[in-house]
Amino acid sequence: MDKIGIEESIRALSVLRTEGMYLDDFFLTWDKTADEIQAVFAVAEILRGMRTNNISARLFDSGLAISLFRDKSTRTRFSFAGACNLLGLEVQDFEEGKSQVAHGETVRETANMVSFMADVIGIRDDMYVGKGHTYMEEVSAAVKQGFLDGVLEQRPTLVNLQCDIDHPTQSMSDALHLINHFGGTEKLKGKKIAMTWAYSPSYGKPLSVPQGVVGLMTRFGMDVVLAHPKGYGIMPEVEEVARLNAERYGGSFTKTHSMEDAFSGADIVYPKSWAPFEAMGKRTLLYGNGDHAGIDALEKELLSENGRHKEWECTEDMMKKTREGNALYLHCLPADISGVSCDRGEVSAPVFDRFRDSLYKEAGYKPYIIGAMIFVSKVKSPAEKLMQLLWKETPRII
Repeated sequence: MDKIGIEESIRALSVLRTEGMYLDDFFLTWDKTADEIQAVFAVAEILRGMRTNNISARLFDSGLAISLFRDKSTRTRFSFAGACNLLGLEVQDFEEGKSQVAHGETVRETANMVSFMADVIGIRDDMYVGKGHTYMEEVSAAVKQGFLDGVLEQRPTLVNLQCDIDHPTQSMSDALHLINHFGGTEKLKGKKIAMTWAYSPSYGKPLSVPQGVVGLMTRFGMDVVLAHPKGYGIMPEVEEVARLNAERYGGSFTKTHSMEDAFSGADIVYPKSWAPFEAMGKRTLLYGNGDHAGIDALEKELLSENGRHKEWECTEDMMKKTREGNALYLHCLPADISGVSCDRGEVSAPVFDRFRDSLYKEAGYKPYIIGAMIFVSKVKSPAEKLMQLLWKETPRII
């Protein structure tokens, strides 16, 4: 996209209603309106276009972004840092083990103490059902009150970098990849996407990726199929979100216990392991009670159950069942690759290798998605501010 194309995109952005995102957080995609979702996609593409054309997108001259990861991360961690840097913010990792949290400091106190000059707080808290999203809400309430009480000079925006319910930066990066691959949001209507469970030799992987996918892709009139072995269901309330989205936007949401049925005629496949919802809830209780023997027993039980479904693997034979054998393969990465990262896993090496470049491009949208989420929360008129930055033509590389 050249500068003329960027200007056209900004004008198209200007007609979208984004005022509800101003000074607000980004937690769950289904809490955002259709205009707000499209605005994030639009701003992400504009930011990408500006960087490609060597035009600075520094919204801030200074400021701090707080990065809090309660789970391991590569792509999301660096995407958050890249997005904040793109907009002019410096990132500071918050390590709870090195803070007063270890000495009993409350969420309210911690949230305010780290936010004196913070414009953004990015949080990943995805391991325990019923905990992650709740914690983010507590931090949000604390900094909002701190701002209203005059303790904080600004109200930091919180970005959900993955919780127990949703992974919005991932699902929206996936969606932007599909939009570019198929040639527009409108081209997604009627496309079949198979969000399927796949075997992994590990247990306890969060449900937020499949939940994020079915909760978002059903908004584009797509035919979304959720496939998993019996007992590996996701949160019922997220299934209800997907069902209502399909009803509203003209697509469909169906479930099956057959990977073959899900792949049959699919335009997009997303084979990804996750833990059963009920088991994740049980694990949360065990950790809360400090029941280490119970946790060990649960792990053995779930690994044994996983082992009964090794046939749930994305192979070349499985890919032949898709539409003309030419479906697009998606994954949030890292994938469990059979014969590479494990003996048997989610995907065969030939399939993964065939889509490697595409997967990297899929991941490459995430910094711009995160940057867009931050941008639309910090200015009342994103289009006006982007046009100013574009006309200013400050080179990113001098």
